Amino acid sequence: MKISDILKTARPTISFEFYPPKTDEAMTGLLETLSRLHELRPSFATCTYGAGGSTRARTLEVTLKIKEQFGLEAMAHFTCVGQTLKDIDGILESFAKHGIENVLALRGDRPANLPEPPEGWFPDFKNAVDLIRHLRKQFGNTFSIGCAGYPEKHPEAPHLEADLRRLKDKVDAGADFIITQLYFANEHYFRFINRCREMGITVPIIAGIMPVTNVAQIKKFTAMCGAAIPEQMLVELNPITDDTEAVMRYGIEWSTRQCRELLAANVDGLHFYTLNKSIATRQIVENLRREGALK
Repeated sequence: MKISDILKTARPTISFEFYPPKTDEAMTGLLETLSRLHELRPSFATCTYGAGGSTRARTLEVTLKIKEQFGLEAMAHFTCVGQTLKDIDGILESFAKHGIENVLALRGDRPANLPEPPEGWFPDFKNAVDLIRHLRKQFGNTFSIGCAGYPEKHPEAPHLEADLRRLKDKVDAGADFIITQLYFANEHYFRFINRCREMGITVPIIAGIMPVTNVAQIKKFTAMCGAAIPEQMLVELNPITDDTEAVMRYGIEWSTRQCRELLAANVDGLHFYTLNKSIATRQIVENLRREGALK
């Protein structure tokens, strides 16, 4: 089923994001995580795509397992940078052939070991807008297309307004819905939503949630994606940084409060960045359902 259709009848959605494991052992761990999380009846689940298509086979494998083995609606992430037009169309044709109806269209990061575009690279695909436009032209309505939004702006954007204009271009090119980058303070999301609506962006906007489970890890992620860690969070995490269980409890409590506030404001959906783990995400969803904030 297409996510665009799910969003018409079942908001707020709950969704989980996974990444392709690099080893068979890690794949076993991911399947165990999927087994635990699929019991929460998410609206859909997604699998990321490595820079320059470096995980294309694993992305397809995981996406199909989500769909076929666990009976969940699935979405494959797809990036265009550093790939040839032949590669782009071939991979998307493979997705369609395997019954994958949902794609998160992203520009992607150029692999560190790929300083120059490869021979045959399609230079017109400079960003996600170009990819989405091509998807609609080449594949019509074969896929429901999602795109990324940045409540605190993309790290390469000069300012938030420029980033919002680019986001509107993605929607105008054919994106059906938006999933935001992670953030920790809902004020960023609410400001983002208000500006989107003022600009005429009317598609559903799903909030991206990443529970803190490791302090060093979350500092690395936020530095990469341009998100800010609230001062309150830093102060409260500082004395427990080396206590894994305490950090986990803190992250679950913070994200539960964050999601509770979003649900009260009628958020279109919650998208959990699971990092292929189940404990924190499962506890947050169970907390929200026990409280009645989430069905």
